[in-house]
Amino acid sequence: MKRLNRWLESLALDHSPDFAECRSFLASHFPLLNEFENTEQDKEWHAEGNVAIHTDMVLQALYALLSSRATHIQGAERQVLILSALLHDIAKPLTTRRRDIAGVERVIASRHEEIGASYLATRLMELPLAYKSVMQIMGLVGFHQVPKLLVVKNQGYSDYFRLSLNANLELLYWLEQADMKGRTCSDLDKQIDLLEQFRLFAEDYQLWGIEDPIEFHLRKIQLKSCQSEQAFLDGYAIQQLSHGDISTVEQAIAKNYEPCQHYSHLYLMCGMSGSGKSTWIEKNLEGYDVISLDEIRKELNGKRDCQKNRGQVLQLAKTRLKKALANKRNVVWDATNIRKDFRNTICELGENYGALITMVVFQLNESSLRVNNRNRQYAVGDEVISSQLTKLEWPWPTESHRFLVIWENGSELYRKGTFS
Repeated sequence: MKRLNRWLESLALDHSPDFAECRSFLASHFPLLNEFENTEQDKEWHAEGNVAIHTDMVLQALYALLSSRATHIQGAERQVLILSALLHDIAKPLTTRRRDIAGVERVIASRHEEIGASYLATRLMELPLAYKSVMQIMGLVGFHQVPKLLVVKNQGYSDYFRLSLNANLELLYWLEQADMKGRTCSDLDKQIDLLEQFRLFAEDYQLWGIEDPIEFHLRKIQLKSCQSEQAFLDGYAIQQLSHGDISTVEQAIAKNYEPCQHYSHLYLMCGMSGSGKSTWIEKNLEGYDVISLDEIRKELNGKRDCQKNRGQVLQLAKTRLKKALANKRNVVWDATNIRKDFRNTICELGENYGALITMVVFQLNESSLRVNNRNRQYAVGDEVISSQLTKLEWPWPTESHRFLVIWENGSELYRKGTFS
């Protein structure tokens, strides 16, 4: 680990390793790196060849940028960009398929960005990296194709702002510059022009090079004498601004004047079996109604791990959640919630009742998850953990009003939002 630590630290200085060197240090943590050479790419979009060739070209293009136009990117941000360039297509071995498009067989890798970020969520936690760097790498990998799409679709401020809550826009720009220059394609000039337009919009929207886009807005609406009212206003203001429901953050003051005075809290757990969700609830949410899918399964089926009557279990849980929210009781939804569509359903339900929604995400490495699971009262099989790791759809801060990331022993790694 000391050797790996020194190597990672060298990325923050001036070391510029090629793909082969990166793989030699990191393939044990990210086994998909070994499959890059056997993962094909479309001959028109990526005439340079397989994913390994492309990734090496992206790294070289990034180093050229870092020594010319982006010399100001140094230290931890340099390290983040290099690792993001190495890992930006990490899920292509999982997602690459051939598909007929307009009568022509093409090679595609649908959703490789978000699947890649989810793949990295537990594995990056094995490395001696600052958690801020872990979050930045996941954001760059998970959203690296969005900048050009925003320009192509002529999206407005809210979409750029929402992206800035999940990824650093300047680092995204430099990563995608390298991504485009690290390939052989017929429309390279067009792709680069799209990125330049993205940069112009980001600068015009004052989202370029900004450390905390949330704080930039919230400082304009700090006017509530009641902390609980301010927490609600802050959470809903950022969400409404990022979804285009308001055009300025100040409009949130009137829009949320009455709702902020009497509301309930909805906490949504998100983590695999053995991550510590129930223990965290016991220590931090005393007095909350707890809706546990495990307990409802035990109530209906006699066993927590019995998967019969899934529809009935979920319906009963939703009924109890609605009742708690309707009565303005604070409530926590205790389940793995590793699928985005499941989380969205509960969050939408909470918003319909005017609740302030906090997502609590548990991010541990795989070995810790397995050890914790074996040592708990209600352990599941190792194959269940493996299945959950495969199915994980990593949550992003924009999915809820407030967002917490929890690590080993309930320690907090990150928080977004105002907590009274």
